[in-house]
Amino acid sequence: MQPMTANWRTSSYTETQNCVEVADHDPTTVMVRDTKARGRGMIEVQPATWTAFVEHAKQREH
Repeated sequence: MQPMTANWRTSSYTETQNCVEVADHDPTTVMVRDTKARGRGMIEVQPATWTAFVEHAKQREH
């Protein structure tokens, strides 16, 4: 079985290059990397952790 190719994407709300890209094609992990430093690596988190982070960030916007 071949490994999955990461499907990197940025937020549709991003208007600058100062953001992160997310790949969530694997149901067991979410990968996150800096758009300005893609070659420096990424972090991997569990989907529940990523969901909690996104929900927290949404609350901070208001």
